[in-house]
Amino acid sequence: MVQINRISKKTKGGNQIRFSALVVVGDRKGKVGVGLAKATDVRNAIRKSVEAAKRKMIVVPLAGTTIPYSVNEKFSAAKILLKPAPPGSGIIAGGPMRVVLEAAGIRDAVGKILGTKNKISNVYATLKALETISGIVEARRK
Repeated sequence: MVQINRISKKTKGGNQIRFSALVVVGDRKGKVGVGLAKATDVRNAIRKSVEAAKRKMIVVPLAGTTIPYSVNEKFSAAKILLKPAPPGSGIIAGGPMRVVLEAAGIRDAVGKILGTKNKISNVYATLKALETISGIVEARRK
């Protein structure tokens, strides 16, 4: 669970209130997914976002307890810097980035959020950075 937003929309019949939930799902062994969904109550929003996250899971390459390569990534206004770290140093990263890395099973990494403070953009930028690392590993294998 990363964030819950209350969404209020003015309509002819009055206010329409809904909730959006941002959820990160991972097996802590190299698979992670992010889901964002809206519903009329919080419980359904969380359930829908968990289902979406399970559908969109990606495989993250690990080098021991860290990531194999350093990467800079941009998603919308969010800029992310992600670097490998020596064993035992832990995850040194801000809130939304930390959640994604922990769910993926990365135990040692250094991350910096450079752009926006928007949690949704930062989570998606982190996921995109992990996909980029995956692409680099595939290219090196070939």
